[in-house]
Amino acid sequence: MFVLSATVLLAINYLLVRAALPPAVAEGAETGHSGPTSIVRPIEADTVAEYRIDVLNTLLAQSSVTLSITLLLALLVGWIVASRMLRPVRAMAATARRLSADNLDQRIRMQGPRDELTDLADTFDKMLDRLSASFDSQRRFVANASHELRTPLAAQRTLVEVALGRDTSDPSVRDLCGRLLAMNVRIESMIEGLLVLARSDRGLDVQEPVRLDQVAASVIDAQRGPAARAGLRIHSELTPQLVDGERVLLERLVNNLVDNAIKYNHPGGQVWLRVGGGTALRVGNTGPTVPVTSTSELFEPFRQLRRGRDGSGHGVGLGLSIVASIASAHRGSVHADPRDGGGLDVVVRLPRSASASFLHPEDGRRTSSGTRAQP
Repeated sequence: MFVLSATVLLAINYLLVRAALPPAVAEGAETGHSGPTSIVRPIEADTVAEYRIDVLNTLLAQSSVTLSITLLLALLVGWIVASRMLRPVRAMAATARRLSADNLDQRIRMQGPRDELTDLADTFDKMLDRLSASFDSQRRFVANASHELRTPLAAQRTLVEVALGRDTSDPSVRDLCGRLLAMNVRIESMIEGLLVLARSDRGLDVQEPVRLDQVAASVIDAQRGPAARAGLRIHSELTPQLVDGERVLLERLVNNLVDNAIKYNHPGGQVWLRVGGGTALRVGNTGPTVPVTSTSELFEPFRQLRRGRDGSGHGVGLGLSIVASIASAHRGSVHADPRDGGGLDVVVRLPRSASASFLHPEDGRRTSSGTRAQP
């Protein structure tokens, strides 16, 4: 628009100057002895024509230089003004990129005179307030409902266990009690998983430096018994790794991964757990083949691709969804890939703690045999 208007202005100026220049023939007056006498003296047409051409060419050259300099200044000023005007829009875009279901506390809170952009920012903030209230209400409902269901289920399990402990000769009654007890345990596991999922979705209450390798070591010690009874062997390689977070949730994350690796395996299989290196945590296992297109579904709640190792299907489908939620609460991510020959390889990436540089150099690496080696 600037170039177009400047071009029109220069064209009008050019026409006006050309019209004001002397014509090719001029008249002159000269006074004689007997009085004034009009004398017409023709001026050379070539000289006038050259003069007009020189003036117009000079006008075009100077106008072009002026237009170029003014265009550069206009571009610079326009870029500065546009950047200042679009700064609120960039702030809103950056806030929208940072938002997620676990991070709805971000607001723009734009300062300045009331205009269309401040109205848009205020509308955006009010929309975030409504979304945050809706998510908080949903999480409170899940947590409260799960908590209220635990007490009657615990009482029901006690009654079933008492009935099983009595001497009865009716095998159908004992079979029914066994089924009720298994169903009760499954429901309790589901409720416990929902509580952990609601808690991790709500975010971290406290953050402190946690040794992820020590958390993994305690989980491995607790899982060696179930792994041995299933005929599995756990291999571990634990390098000191310090992350900021909540120890209870991180322990649940590692435990869910190891428990899944044991549950969805085959007799004589292997489980690998590694802490440190390029990623915070990596858990792999042998087992049935997992389709590549189904790996993303593993982290959705209540999704199970197949039953457990014993075919009982005692899982509730919340294990890996809890892992993904806890990783997200710690500003991390989780990804799963099928292994060649069957099984799964799950990688959890967590940001290192700012205190990681204070780890003592003597903190070595623990292997599956319990020996220590320098990292």
